[in-house]
Amino acid sequence: MNVFLWIVQAILAVMFLGSGIAKSLMSKERMLATGQTGAASQPLPLIRFIAFCEILGATGLILPCALGIDRFLTPLAAVGLAAIMVGAARIHAKLGEPKSIVVNVLGCLDLSQNCKELYSACGPLLDHEHEACCQPQNLNRGWGSLKDALEAL
Repeated sequence: MNVFLWIVQAILAVMFLGSGIAKSLMSKERMLATGQTGAASQPLPLIRFIAFCEILGATGLILPCALGIDRFLTPLAAVGLAAIMVGAARIHAKLGEPKSIVVNVLGCLDLSQNCKELYSACGPLLDHEHEACCQPQNLNRGWGSLKDALEAL
């Protein structure tokens, strides 16, 4: 994976991890006070679910390729985070916040553009080398690789 892609992934992961942690710990009033205006129109359980998805997505951008296991999860994490950005843009559109919409759309486009690069850099999902991992009887193959990696440490 090239250095630029790793840098972009790290920046996005830090942003989403920070956002997810903040949304999972702050009260709705505190989120509004810190400028997260989208929280005003959403129920707190939905905000907490989005926070959970952001944390999972942030880890999914880095860990699969960094550990060399289940690499197809990295582009899937990018797609999931792009979907969150589309939802955020919709909320900011309802609130009449054009600057936030631009940020969300640019973030979504960046994630979408990097999906192809992430996919090719992390390894194809269904080529001859990786085809066996996609068979139902071999779905736990990645965990065996993780176990082997941890034992090697």
